[in-house]
Amino acid sequence: MTVFVLVSGPFTGGWIWRETAELLRRAGAQAHPLTLTGLGERRHLAGPGTDLETHVEDVVQQIDHLDGPELLVLVGHGYAIHPVLGAADRRRERIGRIVHLDAGLPRDGDTALALTPDHLTRELLTAPGRPTATVPVPEPDQWHRWGSTAGLTPEALDLLDRYAAPQPAATLLQPLRLGGDPAPWPTTGILCTAGGGTDLATVETAVRFGPPHLRALADPRVGFLELPTGHWPMLSDPQALSAALLRAAADEGHRITAAPDTAPPHLRPFVLDVPARPRIRTGALDLHLPEADGPRPAVLLVHGGPLPADARPTPRDWPLYTGHAAHAASLGLVGAVLDHCLHALTDYPQAADDLSAALDTLRADPRVDPDRIALWFFSGGGLLAADHLAAPPAWLRCVAFSYPVLAPLPGWATVPPRFRPTPGPGLPLVLTRAGLEQPPIGATVDAFLTAARAAGTPLDLIDHPTGGHAFDVADPTPASRRAVTDAHAAVRRHLLTGAQAQVRSTPAPTPSARTAGVRFR
Repeated sequence: MTVFVLVSGPFTGGWIWRETAELLRRAGAQAHPLTLTGLGERRHLAGPGTDLETHVEDVVQQIDHLDGPELLVLVGHGYAIHPVLGAADRRRERIGRIVHLDAGLPRDGDTALALTPDHLTRELLTAPGRPTATVPVPEPDQWHRWGSTAGLTPEALDLLDRYAAPQPAATLLQPLRLGGDPAPWPTTGILCTAGGGTDLATVETAVRFGPPHLRALADPRVGFLELPTGHWPMLSDPQALSAALLRAAADEGHRITAAPDTAPPHLRPFVLDVPARPRIRTGALDLHLPEADGPRPAVLLVHGGPLPADARPTPRDWPLYTGHAAHAASLGLVGAVLDHCLHALTDYPQAADDLSAALDTLRADPRVDPDRIALWFFSGGGLLAADHLAAPPAWLRCVAFSYPVLAPLPGWATVPPRFRPTPGPGLPLVLTRAGLEQPPIGATVDAFLTAARAAGTPLDLIDHPTGGHAFDVADPTPASRRAVTDAHAAVRRHLLTGAQAQVRSTPAPTPSARTAGVRFR
């Protein structure tokens, strides 16, 4: 007998699972919708002490009051994955599977607030002198701030409005505490893809090129299923959701295969054989110095992310960035690399502050010409270009991008609205486009280039049709080396001459590769 414990996200309760639970029971399973303290029909129990620990204990008590099932499946929807994981950690011997239903991947010490899609709530709960003990229920036309409402009928939205209860604020602020291996049990991620939700392609990209801890998603015990609906499938398509939950319990689902290489992509050798240059370390900033007298123009390399705070080595010691910096130095420029603190999607403001401080340090260095600076953004660091494109200072001679993320990806709703890079008419850009980019990332590049052309932005477009994300370490081919050297040559030209480039595109070495079945990557 498969037994499901169904735990819903913020503002809702066991009521939201009614149709899904009935369908599971008809299929021969047990289904136990759980209402957490302070929500649903238990809203009257909310108090100052209602926090994440309270909700963890709610799930623990539900587990303890079930007679030893053959297979106990805990389903956490959105926020509820936090109390589900906390309870599973305490009742490890009882758990057959964890299902992340359109939910994040929290680790020990994470707060639910960090993964909350609604930036207004994050601002409210992090403001000095926080005035509220609860997060108010969204207004009827504001549910989309908490997840895609795709597929919800007016009647379903009315149910949300009618039965929703304020969310106790401490449930979002208290860190999750896990005592051991965070994933000792089989796991299924059910991705709700409509309305910009995370899809399998995005997860595949994150596992391959994202933070090292995401490589755990390539564990054979982890499977993925997609539902073409919004964030509340129990209301928009309970039939499809119940079928997906039964498939999850049967251990079905797509498996992600990690690259067989012994070294992760970011630690592979740089594609150019560049002699190391003298390196000066000042705080979080490294300077790779050219063989030249007097102040020299500089290019500051801005790494992607988010990356775990404890990842070692840090990006300024990765072959990718030391290689680019040393190559810039070989061209007579100061190659600078910054370690910034983009450890979570909510960290972009702090990472932007880190970048501003690094630019002040760089421009104050006597070996640097303070009036000739270029910024070069990689991957998820691309969003940090927003401030500099919006109001470019006179000393910023160009901005370069390599396989960048230029708008928040599906599932990146927690990125503050400020970080939406928009090209303007004056500042020259150098953009290296990977032809085999994953579609979600490639779509952001496509939209950005359309906006750049409409704005008349001076643009050097370097196309690498057969290159994928991080091709400058993952794909040591002549085409990759050409793309890197062409991009550096364009940046150097802008730094040395200050002339604005006209829109140009490097000829594609193998145009037919762009028809290989994937649009951008």
